[in-house]
Amino acid sequence: MAALEPGGKAPAFSLMDQDGKKIKLSDYKGKKLLLYFYPKANTSG
Repeated sequence: MAALEPGGKAPAFSLMDQDGKKIKLSDYKGKKLLLYFYPKANTSG
């Protein structure tokens, strides 16, 4: 997959939140959203 450019559209995806609920990117369609990904190995959780 190619890297995203600033202002570009993200591909459709879904992930589990901290409570185990499935969250889809499309749930936030029409809203501004900031995504931050980090490896779990670098967290206290």
